[in-house]
Order: sequence, then structure tokens, then C-alpha cells
Amino acid sequence: MLILHPSGYVHGLLARHAASRRATCDNSGLMNHAYILTLSCPDRMGIVHAVSGFLLDNGSNIEEAGQYNDPDTGLFFMRVQFACDKRSHAELQAELRSFAEPFQMDYKLHATSMPMPTVIMVSKEGHCLNDLLFRCKSGLLPIDVRAIISNHREFYQLAASYNIPFHHLPVNSATKEQVEAKQLEIIAAENAELVVLARYMQILSNNMCQQLAGRAINIHHSFLPSFKGAKPYYQAHQRGVKLIGATAHYVTADLDEGPIIEQDVARADHSKTVENLTAMGRDTESQVLARAVKWHSEHRVLINGHKTVIFK
Repeated sequence: MLILHPSGYVHGLLARHAASRRATCDNSGLMNHAYILTLSCPDRMGIVHAVSGFLLDNGSNIEEAGQYNDPDTGLFFMRVQFACDKRSHAELQAELRSFAEPFQMDYKLHATSMPMPTVIMVSKEGHCLNDLLFRCKSGLLPIDVRAIISNHREFYQLAASYNIPFHHLPVNSATKEQVEAKQLEIIAAENAELVVLARYMQILSNNMCQQLAGRAINIHHSFLPSFKGAKPYYQAHQRGVKLIGATAHYVTADLDEGPIIEQDVARADHSKTVENLTAMGRDTESQVLARAVKWHSEHRVLINGHKTVIFK
């Protein structure tokens, strides 16, 4: 097992320093702390009014808000970004508990002062990994990549160039359980709120999928639900498709069946070989995964059964 721990977490420190500047002072000199509240509950009249009143009563200023009521499930979804200089995170949490109970709300309160701690898992295809790391370093993704886990050695130098620890954990059917336990140990040690499968070409066990429910995003190199499983570009080529695509979705125990976050396509024709389709698909995969990671890390994605609600 190769574990590369670069000297100094330069990338992570820079990301945390940049994020700390998101809290700003108002004209009175008091510190305004930025928060995001996401919630879902049975739909009924007056929810938006109640949430707005709650925030006003707690000295908050709404900066962005989105809402959606699903007529099929009868559920209401909302995302509110706001600034507050009169309540701490703990105080807001305490106030929310009593506020949410009559509405049967499932809610989460997120402070935006820090980028989301993230672990990336990858195999031998590095285009999505490279794209995510560059976007993160460029300030385009609010994530803090704290570790890279791979079942191959190919990208330890890439990890080192970004000062990110690299964990080489080879896996086969005989070692799968032990390797997944080690992976979960790393994820827990890094306090990762997000795990990105950036072309990690291993099927996760049911146990690991359950451990990472709602916080693991996979990129599938196909426009799901078509061409599930292995070698989708070969399947697409055999069917003579005119569009190839990529799908970013949450990981579940059902292979390639998790709630979809983002999809995109590229046009193809009869002249394209499998190699052509694969090369074309890499750009689409990278863009789709980056958008999904951005929306998740900005708490814009709410899971609605087998679907998602996304406040862009």
C-alpha cells in the first residue's frame, strides 16, 4: 500500500483561507455569517411565510431563496441562503428544532465559511480527477480535497503536485471487504462530507453504499438509464447512437440507479469509432461531474425519493 502525504497541506490551507473571507462585516462593524438552510416537509399553506418570519425574527437577511412543491409526493422543498449577525450556528440550530417540529420538517443548516471536505476516488482514467483538482485550485468549486484514494498508482504524482495525500489501495474480490473498511476509515478521518467517484471503476458493496448514502457522487459514462454497467461506449457504438452522454448521480446499492443530479450529451455519427466516442465522452463526463459536485457542495441538491430537486 502506497500512502503519499505531501509536506504541508498547502492546497487545503489556501482553500480554507479563501473560504474564511466569505464572512463579511456590515456597516455597523458586526460580523455577518453566511448560512444555507435546506428543508423538505409535507406541503401546506404558509411555509414560505413562516420560514421568512423565522429568519427575520432571528436577525437574518435573506440573500437567495428557492422553493418547489412536488404534486406527486405532496412534499415541499426549499433552499434559503442568508446572513445573520445575531445568532451563532448553535443558537440557530436550537431555534430551528422547535420551529421545524410542527411542520414535520427534515432540515439541515450549513455554515458557508468553509469549503466542503471531500475525498476523491479514482482508478486509471484521470480526466475527471484532473478537472476537479484544477477547478478547485482555481476557486471554481467550494470543496477542500483532503485525500485521493485509488486502486492504481497512476495519479500519485498528480496528487503530490496539489499537495494532497494519495492512498494506494489495491482491491480484488478477496480483499474487497478489508479495503472498503480502510477507505471508510480514511473518509472518516478526513471528516469528508462528500465522496466523489471520479471514474473509480469498482462496484461498491451494499454496506459502503449505505455508509455513504446521500454524500457520494458517481460519474457514469453514459446517458442513464441507457447503457448501464461496464463499457457503455462499446454498447453505444454497437447500437449506432447519434448522441452519447454522461450522468452524475448519487451512489446507491442498485448499480447506476441512484438519483440523477446532472446529465449532458455530445453528438455522434456513423463515422465515429469506439475510440472516438470515448475521447468525446471524456469532456462531457468532466463537465457533468464538475457541475454535480458544485451544486452538491453549495447545498443546491435535495433528494426526492428516486429523483432530485436542484435549486440552481
